Amino acid sequence: QVQLVESGGGLVQTGDSLRLSCAAPERTFISKAMAWFRQGPGQEREFVAGVAGTSWIGGATYSDSVQGRFTISRDNVKTTVYLQMNSLKPEDTAVYYCAASTGARIETLPRRYNYWGQGTQVTVSS
Repeated sequence: QVQLVESGGGLVQTGDSLRLSCAAPERTFISKAMAWFRQGPGQEREFVAGVAGTSWIGGATYSDSVQGRFTISRDNVKTTVYLQMNSLKPEDTAVYYCAASTGARIETLPRRYNYWGQGTQVTVSS
């Protein structure tokens, strides 16, 4: 079973920065849209940011809550996706999941993604 591998979570203070990484196992993933979701305690999984696959001119998409603070990027040589998180807030505390779609277009619904990582905890203290 194909699985994505996340890393980079941790405990930080308000205003700090973190960078999450997501390694995909195959070069075929460079054609797929990749995204980060997060899930806080007792909450539904929500879309954070996505980046289009190589065949789709779509750039990146962000949720309103992270726009201007988070940046998603991908390195297609390393088949790795990054999430740079700046100006972190306590409400950013959640388990962050990396996901890959079957297509190149960025989707915001979790059910559009077939491949998931195990999740990495991000905790922001006030």
